[in-house]
Amino acid sequence: MKIIAIANQKGGVGKTTTAVNLAACLAAKRKQVLLVDLDPQANATSALGMSDVEGKSMYEPIIGQAAAADHIVATRFDNLWIIPGDINLAGAEIEVARQEDHLTRLRAAMEPLRKHAPLDYILIDCPPSLGILMTNALAAADEILVPIQCEYFALEGLSKISNIIHQIADSGTNPGLTLAGIIMTMFDARTNLSHQVVEEVRKHFGATVYKTMVPRTVRLGEAPSFGKPIIEYEPVGAGAIAYNTLAREFIARHKEA
Repeated sequence: MKIIAIANQKGGVGKTTTAVNLAACLAAKRKQVLLVDLDPQANATSALGMSDVEGKSMYEPIIGQAAAADHIVATRFDNLWIIPGDINLAGAEIEVARQEDHLTRLRAAMEPLRKHAPLDYILIDCPPSLGILMTNALAAADEILVPIQCEYFALEGLSKISNIIHQIADSGTNPGLTLAGIIMTMFDARTNLSHQVVEEVRKHFGATVYKTMVPRTVRLGEAPSFGKPIIEYEPVGAGAIAYNTLAREFIARHKEA
């Protein structure tokens, strides 16, 4: 089993869109997937049409008052489960910060899942900030997947993420953490800027960058408001094709690892 944190400290880059749709596409390919919504805004949870689930977030497991396994909720999709997000996670930022083991609370909570859960992947949708929840996710993960928008400040954001990974690894908190993939999102083939950003990112990060690029489409933006992943909302559209292709590339990379 692999635990993958999907993270970017910048909002609006397609992070939750990628977490939800990659999870759904992997599940459709018969991989056993658990999506952990670690964002107090719970956007990944609502994007799967599960906004009515309450009291099942990682808040209690992180503060040591419940087992993570008891907070796993089945989705309506085969092979896909979720630990939903909720506003209580915002309180974890304050409560966990007071503890000596504040960086490893999530890792400790998820260790039983790593050992015993019959899963192929756990995908953690991180909040768009550099707070306690995100650093806990990086401390718990085997690797990090970074979606970045095809825009001018993309490399600046990647530089910050790279520094955080090195800090987590160098501190001994999670020495094995790696930047395993960069996903270019909101790609617009009609603009020179999108092509230039992709070229620049690939020049700096090489094979770490996924070949699959996620296009900018209206349907991808609409799907969460209907509580549906793109393969359900528009199964033959450009967004669904991109995320299905991304899932195949993701599986192939992990077979090679």
